[in-house]
Order: sequence, then structure tokens, then C-alpha cells
Amino acid sequence: MAILGDVKPSGHSFTPTERRLIKRLRTPHAVQLFLNRLPYNTEPNGDTLRSFRQVVRHKTAHCLEGALFAACVLEQHGYPPLLLGLESVDLLDHVIFVYRHRGRWGSVARSRDPGLHGRKPVFRSPRALALSYCDPYIDYTGRVKGYSVVDLNEAMGSYDWRFSKRNVWAVENMLLKVKQLPVRRSLKRQPRAQALSGAHGQIQKEAAVLSRPREVEADPEAFFVTEQAQAVLD
Repeated sequence: MAILGDVKPSGHSFTPTERRLIKRLRTPHAVQLFLNRLPYNTEPNGDTLRSFRQVVRHKTAHCLEGALFAACVLEQHGYPPLLLGLESVDLLDHVIFVYRHRGRWGSVARSRDPGLHGRKPVFRSPRALALSYCDPYIDYTGRVKGYSVVDLNEAMGSYDWRFSKRNVWAVENMLLKVKQLPVRRSLKRQPRAQALSGAHGQIQKEAAVLSRPREVEADPEAFFVTEQAQAVLD
């Protein structure tokens, strides 16, 4: 079924299983907890970029698949399908779903590294939200150098990123072409962040091998940055 780019699909576009899931996941927080418990897609049979429907079918997602899942679910609850892309110097980019609540920005995200999961809506701007990912992103090879925010409805037009049975590579290609806004932070912070990374092992970003489901199940709230911890970024 073709979906117009500026019109969210009706409930009849979804299967009964999908409708039940969407009904249950009414908030960004609920979607984040769902993604935390969803096995990370390590792409054992080759690269994938699955639509919302295929994520539901396969019950696994990597970072961009998780962002598309969140965008489709929360669109049904009134949130625009916004993605924020983080560009790193070592080409290990990260994509998250972002939203506004009471004038503040938050995110929903899936990663092998819990430090790159979602954020509570406490940030004054997308830039402040992007900055909250800088320190967790630093390891011995990389750091964030830019970010962008796109509306999938505006950027993808009638392209079916919600229900396609095929990989939706056009979404990734679009994100790669979007102009990045630079992130400038003092280089004095990098050695300190690297030292913290070294103390706990090199940060496992999207190139890591294992997820941490036991940690998630033990404390699913742990991967949301608290308002007190991030107040300095406002």
C-alpha cells in the first residue's frame, strides 16, 4: 500500500499484531524500554535496513532500524517522524529518533553501547541533545563532529519506509546526503573522555559485538540521561 509522504498511515494499514503493539507503546519512554529489550541486529546474514514492519517480524533492530521503528510507532501517537543523525570522525555514525515534549527535546535510540541510548526530554535544542552524545561517543578512534535533523515525511516523500518488505536503503542514502551542522567542543575534553573509556574498556559503539540485555533488564531506566546530569548542557 502506497503512503503519501505528508500523511501518516491509518490504523487499517497495520496488521492486528502491529496495532496491538502501537496501542501498547504510547510514549517515547515505552518505546525506549521496548527497544532496550529487543535483541540487537548484528546482521549475521549480511547488511540490513529493515522497515517498521520487518523489525516487528524479525524481532531485532540495529540503531537506524530502531529509529525507524520508533518514528512509525510514535507517529501514530502524534509525534512527527524526526531523525537526528550523528556523524563521527571514524565513520561510525549513529541515528536516533527525536521528539519535543513541553518545549524540550528528547530521543529514543538503540545501540550496543547503553551510553548511546535515548535521552529524557530535558534539552533546549537538537544541538544540546546532540552534545549529550559527545562524551559517550569518544574512544581511541572517534568522536562526534556533526549532526542533522530530518523529517522523514518531508525527506522521503511517498517512499515506503514503514511497511516495505525490502531493505529501505534510500533512507540511509538520504541521511548521508543531508548537510551536517558542525559540533565544536573543546579538545581538552577528549583526553579525559578517552581515559574514562580506557578505564572501562574501549567504547563499543556500533562496531561492537555484544549487546547488554541483562543490564537493561536489571535497570531499564539507566540509559536515560537524568535532568540533573545534563543540566550543564542547557
